[in-house]
Amino acid sequence: MPFLGQDWRSPGWRWIKTEDGWKRCEPCSSELEDENNKLNNISHTIILNDDEDIYSAEDCEFASKKRKKDHFRNNAKSQCFYREKWIYVHKESTKERHGYCTLGEAFNRLDFSSAIQDIRRFNYVVKLLQLIAKSQLTSLSGAAQKNYFNILDKIVRKVLEDQYNPRLIKDLLQDLSSTLCNLIRSVGKSVLVGNIDIWICRLETILLWQQQLSNLQMTKQVNNGLTLSDLPLHMLNNILYRFSDGWDIITLGQVTPTLYMLSEDRQLWKKLCQYHFTEKQFCRHLILSEKGLIDWKVMYFALQKYYPIKEQYGDTLHFCRHCSILFWKDYHLALLLKDTGHPCTANDPDSCFMPVSPQHFIDLFKF
Repeated sequence: MPFLGQDWRSPGWRWIKTEDGWKRCEPCSSELEDENNKLNNISHTIILNDDEDIYSAEDCEFASKKRKKDHFRNNAKSQCFYREKWIYVHKESTKERHGYCTLGEAFNRLDFSSAIQDIRRFNYVVKLLQLIAKSQLTSLSGAAQKNYFNILDKIVRKVLEDQYNPRLIKDLLQDLSSTLCNLIRSVGKSVLVGNIDIWICRLETILLWQQQLSNLQMTKQVNNGLTLSDLPLHMLNNILYRFSDGWDIITLGQVTPTLYMLSEDRQLWKKLCQYHFTEKQFCRHLILSEKGLIDWKVMYFALQKYYPIKEQYGDTLHFCRHCSILFWKDYHLALLLKDTGHPCTANDPDSCFMPVSPQHFIDLFKF
């Protein structure tokens, strides 16, 4: 039977430790190799002080390894890491592939750190982290859990700097802190990977993040040009009708009295309810105002407690049914270079692609 996989006689990959966990990198730079060669060519006899202690060959080899390790630590950001845009989702062992892909492995290998920098993918990644915090946190491996909190740290920093959608992050941290409190107090430490002190420290960090977000003050933008208030009423009304989240409508209505008047329009909330919910769901939870009319705004938030709302994202992960590959699709490369985002062998790749919602992403790895 032929040997499947990398030759066992090869030296293997090089791995270095970063803030995102262990990363596979390319071989050492030529500059570092030349430096080590020069230092190794020096005589192994080194005189220290008056004692004239002599290093052995093993000591020199240890010093060479230490120099290489220090070089990687000091230049971790300049290394070329393997940031995978796609992974093969296999759920069982075959002759060609051994093992199966887990949720933690997919979370580690897919490039979520770069995805949060893209405004189209930001809400998608945050929603995925929220679902993992609610039900799948204990199913992650130790490395995946560490990567989870590193990505969460970058998200909080981005929100504190850019002040982008802090409400979404507050909901995520609230669900995560509730889950950790239940796991630490009620269930016990047996279900958690790692030392219990580490999880208590992480919980304290989450509470610190929540405090920082609660103290976040929105800075007023100084702009002498055209502002939102200068737009005509029909354009402002058209903007409100584009929103799919009721909380975004309420938040925008707090900016000016004109926007508040437009955000209280009954027709606006009726369209929003009809978009997210069905007519049968309306009949079960009818709420009338004092005038005997349906209060669509109150109905929206009441129905939201019983039924899930439709999710909208600027960009999501995609799954190829032909190749069983999960990947990020770059629309710019797709238009310019006809790049599918992964090595697809189908005759018509676009017909095999399907967007993956955050819940579908988790369901892919439920065996």
